[in-house]
Amino acid sequence: MCEITDEKKRKKDEKAREKELRKLKALERAEKREEVKKLKALEKAKLEELKAEQEEDGTSASQEKSHKRDGASEENHEDFVDPETPLGERKSLSSQMSKQYSPAAVEKSWYAWWEKGDLFKADAKSSKPPFTIVLPPPNVTGVLHIGHALTVAIEDTLIRWKRMSGYNALWIPGMDHAGIATQSVVEKKLARDKGLTRQDLTREEFLNEVWKWKDEHACTILTQLRRLGASLDWSRECFTMDEQTSKAVTETFVRLFKEGLIYRDIRLVHWDCHLKTAVSDDEVVYEDIKEKTLRNVPGYEKQVEFGLLTSFAYPLEGGLGEEVVVATTRVETMLGDTGIAIHPDDARYKHLHGRFAVHPFNGRRLPIICDGTLVDPDFGTGCVKITPAHDHNDCELGKRHNLEFINIFTDDGKINTNGGPDFTGMPRFAAREALVEALKKQGMYRGAENKEMRLGLCQRTGDVIEPMIKPQWYLNCRMMAKEALNVAESKKLEFIPKQYSAEWTRWLENIRDWCISRQLVWGHRIPAWYASLEEDERREFGAYNDHWIVARNEEEAWNQAAEKFGGKKFELTRDEDVLDTWFSSGIYPLSVLGWPDETTDDFKAFYPTSIIETGHDILFFWVARMVMMGIKLSSGGEVPFSKVYLHPMVRDSHGRKMSKSRGNVIDPIDVIEGATLDALIERLKNGNLDEKELETAIEELEEDFKNGIPECGVDALRFALVSYTAQSDKFNLNILRVVGYRQWCNKLWNAVRFALIRLGDGYAPPPPTMVLSPETMPFSCQWILSELNKTISKTVESLDAFDLSEAANTVYAWWQYQFCDVFIEAIKPYFANAAAAASERAHAQDALWVSLETGLRLLHPFMPFVTEELWQRLPSPMGCERKASIMICDYPSPIENWSNEKVEKEMETVLATVKCLRALRAALLGKQKNERLPAFALCEDNVTSEIVKSHELEIRTLSNLSSLEVLLKGEHAAAPAGSAVETVNENLKVYLKVDRAINTEAEQEKFRNKIAGLEKQKNKLQKIMSASGYQDKVPAHIKEDNAAKLTKILQEFDFLDKESGRLLAETGNQQDCRA
Repeated sequence: MCEITDEKKRKKDEKAREKELRKLKALERAEKREEVKKLKALEKAKLEELKAEQEEDGTSASQEKSHKRDGASEENHEDFVDPETPLGERKSLSSQMSKQYSPAAVEKSWYAWWEKGDLFKADAKSSKPPFTIVLPPPNVTGVLHIGHALTVAIEDTLIRWKRMSGYNALWIPGMDHAGIATQSVVEKKLARDKGLTRQDLTREEFLNEVWKWKDEHACTILTQLRRLGASLDWSRECFTMDEQTSKAVTETFVRLFKEGLIYRDIRLVHWDCHLKTAVSDDEVVYEDIKEKTLRNVPGYEKQVEFGLLTSFAYPLEGGLGEEVVVATTRVETMLGDTGIAIHPDDARYKHLHGRFAVHPFNGRRLPIICDGTLVDPDFGTGCVKITPAHDHNDCELGKRHNLEFINIFTDDGKINTNGGPDFTGMPRFAAREALVEALKKQGMYRGAENKEMRLGLCQRTGDVIEPMIKPQWYLNCRMMAKEALNVAESKKLEFIPKQYSAEWTRWLENIRDWCISRQLVWGHRIPAWYASLEEDERREFGAYNDHWIVARNEEEAWNQAAEKFGGKKFELTRDEDVLDTWFSSGIYPLSVLGWPDETTDDFKAFYPTSIIETGHDILFFWVARMVMMGIKLSSGGEVPFSKVYLHPMVRDSHGRKMSKSRGNVIDPIDVIEGATLDALIERLKNGNLDEKELETAIEELEEDFKNGIPECGVDALRFALVSYTAQSDKFNLNILRVVGYRQWCNKLWNAVRFALIRLGDGYAPPPPTMVLSPETMPFSCQWILSELNKTISKTVESLDAFDLSEAANTVYAWWQYQFCDVFIEAIKPYFANAAAAASERAHAQDALWVSLETGLRLLHPFMPFVTEELWQRLPSPMGCERKASIMICDYPSPIENWSNEKVEKEMETVLATVKCLRALRAALLGKQKNERLPAFALCEDNVTSEIVKSHELEIRTLSNLSSLEVLLKGEHAAAPAGSAVETVNENLKVYLKVDRAINTEAEQEKFRNKIAGLEKQKNKLQKIMSASGYQDKVPAHIKEDNAAKLTKILQEFDFLDKESGRLLAETGNQQDCRA
């Protein structure tokens, strides 16, 4: 938890905020200067354009425009700049909207106001239904990367939507202590700054250093979360090493130990020699190596060789010169060999049954044993060296045949005294080289060859995992896993996407006991004390498993020990090890809400939580363990959440995994604020890449971001990331897509700016209690409200299904293709024409305001900053107090009387007509495409004719026509001369008349292409209709449909023929369009 407990810390935080504010002011001043330049350049261009217009027609309209534009140069540019806002106060907005959208200007001040106003805070006493999410706690060691930004984008969308939908929405922030990662960082810092190792300090001194580092660096992540707009309840912020979590972790260990689920055993574990600790099976990643390969290993200056199978001989006992040849990819482990295995049925080695080989470096007798389980007689020589203490397969064989287990490595991966004096103290991979040379000298070396292998690496450090025999604490997961399987099968736990339920089953059915102890200092120290009795024969720590005392504190441990060892003398020593970080993460939903005290207000109100959202890569690291622990520990055996939302993994634009070692990790702040190529390269140089990796990373950076990363803002980044979630496994992040959404924000900004001008200063929106009556409104207003209603339904339906990508795209489509592209264009005549009826203008204003206000609320969970700013600029209804912020308004819900299928159907015809007319205009006019032209609509029937006539205004406006004449087939003998035609549908054709000559060849080519397409359709349909059995077997309604389709195709043929002939007659060109 990043609590500032003293005055000094508070002042430091305030200074940091003031510094950030100064940066924003500087940025704002720079943007203001740039904006003034752009405005002056735009005005100059417009004045030049105006002069040209005046010279051409000298109209009074042009003079009027000139007067208005000249007035624009007298604008006070200070009116377009937001005044300074004190930190935490409601943002002060400029009197005029800026001509361009600026993410930096829009996004400042709002978050501090939201937070100070407790708008993110949930109330445990509320009667509203709860909706709870715990933020997957980011590691305290680092900064947020683009994957974290994806998590924030998804979870904040969900929490804002639920909060607006009437839920008592709680989103809990926190950070993970990240045992291995944090200790590693602090150890490096100690070595760099003070030349000290962890071992140079006492446990308490080292922990003080870690806490000091945590306090200095933890706030970076919290600042980033705020920058991303995460509406987290900061009053409930937690840290996995705080007092409450520590209490919950101890209680969990004690309870599970008492139930016999936690136990201590000596087993082969995955050992990280760099960190000197065990790691779990799930923390080991595997690299496939095809052949001899050199790779870096932590702690080694030169690269180490892998993918090589080395053969050598063991002499047989007896001194007769006999030998057995074995092979290994880990030569150094031969120092711990305690046997050689052969297959019992291998005839080549029948004579070796019961004999011994002799170790060349220590004289150890190695029994030759028969084992049909491990040995494949057809692989290699058919003889296998056995190192029970350093290989998982050998360990099992060693147990079956009672072989000696000899550990040859120290905790840091050096050869110990069991390896013999010639090799003691050597790092394991240096010993590998030394042993090859020693074998050669003794004449025992038999060569090496490429060998395909899987190399186990620590996920955290990249160190090569060494199997080691160690005493560790384990958690028996079998029964808990069965419960976790049951809740998934009974649908108490749902996976989104559903495909992961199969993975869930596969993993849990094959679960193994979890090694939960780590040989670290930073973490939850295991609450176990070892009792050394005065009468014990073996004095080493942990020698007797029944001497362990598990308790909540030392006093309780002494009391338990006194009772257990009544009257005997003993000393208690606490285990130095700590618990695996995932142990505390496994009880996270419980601990953050107050468990083990289930009587707290928070626990009663918010547990179980609603959903866990995270990457699919930690489904088993974290999600499975939370489910197992939650069911086991909660008094009601409840699943800690009912839904598991697993988001895709973010790859770079080439599809490669983002990693620090590749240098292709994208910092979300760079996307939000923009970054130059030089700044990106400089950051790479300050990282930990070696020379070759750095060179490659810079080349790739120069290719991908040759112009740097443009400023995109938070809203654009979040919207882009959410839109990618349709890809359930992984997606390639293309920054240009984010840039596209930033440009869309600019379009949204200007659409609202236009709308506010049309509404005017004196406009009073309808009060919330008033129900709009769309049937009294102009057609375009009825249409936009009906489409908005449909969009609301589809968006809410998608959000309910957690299909965030579909929800985002639905909202985007309404704003882009219906509101901006159609509606605000269609209603311009009601404001431009002074003769327009006042009632129509008033209706258009109401529809415009309602669309804006509702559309912004619909968009808010996806784009919180720009929607808040635009919503705050909207006029408020008179006679009622508006909510303080858009984020606490109601999320839109469908309104029954807004839906109008008839209007939507007619608008489909209107827009299809407009599309065809625009296509004709573009083809015929080229650069003069803004010239207004007359058009004609040829209708096949009265119904179509009536639709077009009744919506002539919308078609003329959206197509920029000077006139539109409706022609009914049969009543008009000929099409207008000098016009080009386009088919809208089978009942409607449109003509655009131009004063200049039509490009006959282009038109004829268009006809030929259409006829070719119709020919294919006709042939395909006729083939179906002439097939054997068609008349007898095909249902009557299908035959009727096919006959009608064929008739329409033939009618279209006829129409195109006639149009081609008309065009040829008009131009005198005798070329047939079918030629």
